[in-house]
Amino acid sequence: MPSLLPLLAMAVLSGATAPLNDPASAVDALMQDYAGHVPGASVLVLRDGEPLLRRGYGMADLEAGIAATPATNYRLASVTKQFTAASILLLAEDGALSLDDPVRRWLPSLPPAADAVTLRQLLSHTSGLVDYEDHVPAGFQGQLRDADVLRILEGQDRTYFTPGSEYRYSNSGYALLALVVGKASGRDFARFLHERIFQPLGMDHTVAHQDGIDTVSDRAYGHSRADGSASGDWTRTDQSQTSAVLGDGGIYSSIDDLARWDAALYDDRLLQLQSRALMFSPATPTGEPDVPHYGFGWRLNGDSAWHSGESIGFRNVIVRWPAQRLTVIVLSNRNEPEPYPLALAISKMFRAPAP
Repeated sequence: MPSLLPLLAMAVLSGATAPLNDPASAVDALMQDYAGHVPGASVLVLRDGEPLLRRGYGMADLEAGIAATPATNYRLASVTKQFTAASILLLAEDGALSLDDPVRRWLPSLPPAADAVTLRQLLSHTSGLVDYEDHVPAGFQGQLRDADVLRILEGQDRTYFTPGSEYRYSNSGYALLALVVGKASGRDFARFLHERIFQPLGMDHTVAHQDGIDTVSDRAYGHSRADGSASGDWTRTDQSQTSAVLGDGGIYSSIDDLARWDAALYDDRLLQLQSRALMFSPATPTGEPDVPHYGFGWRLNGDSAWHSGESIGFRNVIVRWPAQRLTVIVLSNRNEPEPYPLALAISKMFRAPAP
């Protein structure tokens, strides 16, 4: 996005954090490449639970000419992980499981190499379990489900490292956590999410999507550049072989529903204080300079907690500054660019000056 690079660089790299006189117009300028008949985005800025900016840009469905709005539901991809983590924490509060349970207590078909792996390690990406994406059986047709991930891992009697000794981001771990939620709660993962998180919070249009079982209202469809270049035509790329795995990335939601989720992270309406503290406490160092720690479903970087979501045709991010009660959410139905720098640039327009 050449036209935006200078503005992005100024906003992100500048030491100034004073709000702009007309931040909405400045955000519109940042989002200009999402406007028009192109795959779009929805953007939300919240302070103290109130929307400071709430916008849709471009198209949710390019082929049908349906515009993106604040109610548009995007595939969250790995932003889903915070909901998977919350599900495990809710069950821990219920006494249905312990974070230090061996995963094989709940999924005994895993091989002996997983003996030492705990739920806590799955949550913090320190299990060392192999990446299921690298071991999809040759000739596998259709889409993988969470149960397929378990079957793949049943044949991998090894780990990348001694469980608990290192950090390695793992979609495998979160797919297994979804299955643990099902075992410990006695209901499937999608139903648990609906009954224990989405319905109580009024996230009425959010769903862990299962094709043929539910529908996604106001759905955004993912797109990528046809030739992989910055100037190619857009083509629909909405689903991949792994898009139906729920625990690591299968939720669809909107900025309006995510505002309700954000609000619940400040008080006891969903999770107890101790559980929220665990979510946002540094569970493990990552060794990554830009994201020094990981909690449970959240990347932690100084005064902010955030997570991105990357899937074929979708790029999303939620960034929270709890001390300022400020949150920026950017959901998009295109394969590029990554929205984290964009969210930081937007935040600069609304954040209070540094003391």
